[in-house]
Amino acid sequence: MATPVRFDPFAELRAIQQRFLGDDFLTDTSSAVTYPTTDVFTEDDNRLVVEAHLPNFDKDEIEIQVDDGALVISAQRSDKDTEKNNGRKYLVRESSSSFYRRIQLPERSDESAIKADFNNGVLKVTVPFQEIASPKKIEIAAGDSDNPAVEGK
Repeated sequence: MATPVRFDPFAELRAIQQRFLGDDFLTDTSSAVTYPTTDVFTEDDNRLVVEAHLPNFDKDEIEIQVDDGALVISAQRSDKDTEKNNGRKYLVRESSSSFYRRIQLPERSDESAIKADFNNGVLKVTVPFQEIASPKKIEIAAGDSDNPAVEGK
């Protein structure tokens, strides 16, 4: 006798959502792994701001790079504790966590003027935009009187 399989009407929807959005809104959040929040927005159309909430990381564990027109933020943390337990062998307790985001920068980003600040567990990276050249008005000169346009053809 075959074991009955429980039908989940939302399984395919969750799989599609996970593939395209990388987020599972329909799952129980109490057991879900939480990921650091990353906000990407523009300020006054003059700069791009990336705010990554990294409360468990220290400044020296975070690395920021510009790679092929993209802002790359990564953080790696590893903790290792050793304790001696009543004359027994050492007990090793290890944990690690990491963070990685790659954000494509707009074409007019000024990569040489990027600034970063880390305060109270929030990394704020500011990418200023280069000024767009104002349109240059071209004056039209009057026709040359020595070479009048040929008329009547």
